[in-house]
Amino acid sequence: MKHIIEGKPSPAPAARLVAVDAESSGQRLDNFLLRQLKGVPKTHVYRIIRSGEVRVNKGRASADTRVAEGDQVRLPPVRVSEKVALKAGHPAPAREFPLLLEDEHLIAIDKPSGVAVHGGSGVSFGVIEQLRQARPQAKFLELVHRLDRETSGILLVAKKRSALNQLQDQFRERATGKTYLALVQGTWPAANKVIDLPLHKYLLPDGERRVRVTTPDDPDGMRSVTLVKVRAHLAPRPLQGLPAMTLLEVTIKTGRTHQIRVHLASQGHPIAGDDKYGDFDLNKRLPRQGLKRMFLHAWRLQFNHPASGERVTLHAELPPELADFIAPNAFGNSPCPPTDHAALT
Repeated sequence: MKHIIEGKPSPAPAARLVAVDAESSGQRLDNFLLRQLKGVPKTHVYRIIRSGEVRVNKGRASADTRVAEGDQVRLPPVRVSEKVALKAGHPAPAREFPLLLEDEHLIAIDKPSGVAVHGGSGVSFGVIEQLRQARPQAKFLELVHRLDRETSGILLVAKKRSALNQLQDQFRERATGKTYLALVQGTWPAANKVIDLPLHKYLLPDGERRVRVTTPDDPDGMRSVTLVKVRAHLAPRPLQGLPAMTLLEVTIKTGRTHQIRVHLASQGHPIAGDDKYGDFDLNKRLPRQGLKRMFLHAWRLQFNHPASGERVTLHAELPPELADFIAPNAFGNSPCPPTDHAALT
């Protein structure tokens, strides 16, 4: 007679209670859950809130409920996809970035080109995931704003929720000063100092995001204002097949997606190396002359400190791959006075 030994079924995952800490106090319930349930789709998070499976202090709550320190939040068992589980088993590599400023409220880093600020859209991880891995003791690290993957320069990370909220309010209310250095094709006319053209976001057939200048009567257009100041006119290099170029200081008064790139290109002066809105024929020649990336750098950032209220001005020097490309000796007999090339930080 055979004896069949049956294994015990695995116990069903249990719900768990999470206490809201001081850093999460005041946060919306949906945002709190998205941090707690990493890898769970947003649609599922909202579904378990609507169904009442999520409880705050044993009571039902809506997505916009503000949690407070000490609240007990019931999280039901959830499943994540194999892809998400695999990602969790292979976390982002820890990485620190060059520091421009750090205190108990915020971190200002000098982000290299080619590094996304966060994972998503085909990118497994970005600055924020790497920074969290490098600082496992940090209770709170959140991006204050974003930079395109190809753009280098100043990026702020909040170390407290109060700092995050305060700084993001400044960005939203346009109380910050954001100035970039951009190298564009052609000779920019010094009189062209303000670009005030609405922008319209759209998707390509493959789902990639794009932006174009539109008309004021476009219901989907967003008003966008860019201020431009000529820093230096750079002479052409006919032997290398390079045209005249202009180094610009570009200050954005609004923070639209790809705003600088699209605004400058709309004036007939695309950014050198821009693979989305640039001159593709020129872009093929630039790497052979040492420019292997888009020439756009977040150079200066001004904001009020979230704790003291004092005005802070940060500068990030041009990285070597950009500074070397525009060095005076790289352009031979440039008609520009030497002072135009000085103080590039």
